[in-house]
Amino acid sequence: MKRLFFKDARCIDREGQTSGPKTLVVENGLIAWLGDEIGDGRRPSGEGRTFFPGPSDEIIPCKGLFISPGLVNLHTHSPMNIFKGIAEDASPDRWFNEEIWPYESKMQGDDVEAGASMAIAEMLDNGVTAFADHYFFADRICKAVHEMGIRADIAPTLFGSVGNMQSQLDGAAALIGEWKGRSPRISLRLGPHSPYTCSPDDLAQCAKMAQALGVGAHIHVEDGEGQVAASLQRWGQTPMEIVSRSGLMDVPLIVGHAWWLLDKERELIKTGTWIAVCMKTYMKLGEGPGRAWALSDDFPLCIGTDGAASSNGLSPIEQVRLLGLVGKYMRKDAEAFPLERLWRILMRGHDALPFGTGSLSAGAPADFLVWDLHRPNTFPVYNPLAAIIYSSDPRNVLHSVIDGRFMKRDGVLLLDTEAIVARAGACAEGIIARGKGRSSLVF
Repeated sequence: MKRLFFKDARCIDREGQTSGPKTLVVENGLIAWLGDEIGDGRRPSGEGRTFFPGPSDEIIPCKGLFISPGLVNLHTHSPMNIFKGIAEDASPDRWFNEEIWPYESKMQGDDVEAGASMAIAEMLDNGVTAFADHYFFADRICKAVHEMGIRADIAPTLFGSVGNMQSQLDGAAALIGEWKGRSPRISLRLGPHSPYTCSPDDLAQCAKMAQALGVGAHIHVEDGEGQVAASLQRWGQTPMEIVSRSGLMDVPLIVGHAWWLLDKERELIKTGTWIAVCMKTYMKLGEGPGRAWALSDDFPLCIGTDGAASSNGLSPIEQVRLLGLVGKYMRKDAEAFPLERLWRILMRGHDALPFGTGSLSAGAPADFLVWDLHRPNTFPVYNPLAAIIYSSDPRNVLHSVIDGRFMKRDGVLLLDTEAIVARAGACAEGIIARGKGRSSLVF
């Protein structure tokens, strides 16, 4: 297999520090070397090897470009790209109960796979190299991920309120067993939907199963202010207290939202629990100011996008940009949420996933981006973090590499996007033709 030499790029590490120019060498899906210059045949690496490009290797000139770890979307519902724009200008109550859940009740496996494929293409264009998904028909999401080359952590959604929780858990366990060890780019965990669609006993059952399977969990908690009061009235506990007491925080846990997390609940968050905030969704659904933006820098905030039906886009850069701007606005403090903090929040998602990504160092998986900031929307580049976080868009992601393979090259996705769009279009027509069904779920 040929090696790839990304020559003379400036590197941005996960702390937001820039160095270089350096040359990054990719070999067998890993970063084999990162140094100030290409090995000249006389200068061995730490393993006694040289990094002088041979006739079968490829040099990718990167002078004036920047290399960073890829982006992580830590909470999304990729199949919901098939619903992008279907429910607009609706309150959360109407959005869930009158629009999305009735449409989802008639959703088919082909719709899920088509929506997931659209989402993966969109995420790759935006520089996402790994994402955490939470949806049903999870086998079809696995199929799309396997075929399209991205990394994903997939949680089959479990709804306690529809009954048959043990049957749902058995199905999820079977899918986890089917994919275990099958692809280094795919991991699975359990996906109890939330404390308002799963009882405390349901969540405890999920925690027990997750421990038995040796996997984590992914759940929605406190995305709306009213959920806290409703939980206290029904159970005498806040949603986060229910999750904590269920045992779910004893396994690796991704929490979608926690937008209304209470100060007293901070102490419940254990090491190995990660919170994915999805700023655009809260703004678009009028969820109110929330509290997550006020949390300290050492709190495990990461970035998600939620589904495209609520956020209309799957860009972690857009989401962290909005988080920083809202944080500054709400605090009336222009010095709040400095660029380095926002970058760390973006990069922290790597720690929540089991792939070992997020580092530009020898031996790490070769998952990274090459940024072209020498464009009108980002130039001049006094500060590359400012250019990326506040000014960039997908045009600035020149190359995207996952597992040592180009996913996007010279600004072009290496996918048949026309076929992906055509398939999604056919499914969208079917969704409208079938119309809404009756959902047993209530927001």
